[in-house]
Amino acid sequence: MSGVWAVFYREMLILRGRLGRQLANYAISPLLYVIAFGWGMGRGVRMEGVDYLAFMLPGLMALSSMNRSFGMASELNIARFYWHTFEEFQTAPIGAAAVALGEVAAGVARALLAAVVVAALALVGGVGLDLGPVLWLAVIANGFMFGAAAVCAAMIVRTHADQANLTGFIITPMSFLCGTFFSLEAMPPWAATIIQILPLTQASHCIRAAALDQPTPWLAWAAMGLYCVAFFALAVWRVRQASV
Repeated sequence: MSGVWAVFYREMLILRGRLGRQLANYAISPLLYVIAFGWGMGRGVRMEGVDYLAFMLPGLMALSSMNRSFGMASELNIARFYWHTFEEFQTAPIGAAAVALGEVAAGVARALLAAVVVAALALVGGVGLDLGPVLWLAVIANGFMFGAAAVCAAMIVRTHADQANLTGFIITPMSFLCGTFFSLEAMPPWAATIIQILPLTQASHCIRAAALDQPTPWLAWAAMGLYCVAFFALAVWRVRQASV
């Protein structure tokens, strides 16, 4: 566990040095989405039986926490290819699982900060969401899932440009399609079936159900758990391969 803490503590020291700028950065995109889609296009619109802003904000929480957690991949790339600080972990007497878990924990911390920013926007906007422990547990699971995916991706790509391509081809489409801004009921059945499989869709279901006090989507929770296990196993394997 000391290895996990060492990796996590290093990432938190870096985050603390940038915290003010990071929080401002975390707020920009959600605020723009709220203004454009919530207060602009969505005024007076209801979706799945609730006001559109109340529908969109939990999806925005899933999206923002995913982006910040997966954003770890870019920093890991920089640490590997430019600053070569990742080599310090590889030469230290800590295992691949400890390195992966420390980095994933840092991704979870960033995901929680991003979700807090969206929750603050909801409070300021007067949107009544249930901000109870189940919602934060769903955010933690989402952060873990995409933090593990980030570690895996960072160990696979060969250049920083490859990382940008990976984000453009996988993360950006998921941002808009996985039930974040609109209901999947509006999609053609074949498209909805494909989108239902994606990890961010599971996170959107779980976070929205908790925020709107809806019945627990146990299937989505189970799927998110499977994604967490699979992505973390891949992350540990790729960190081990990168150390060879």
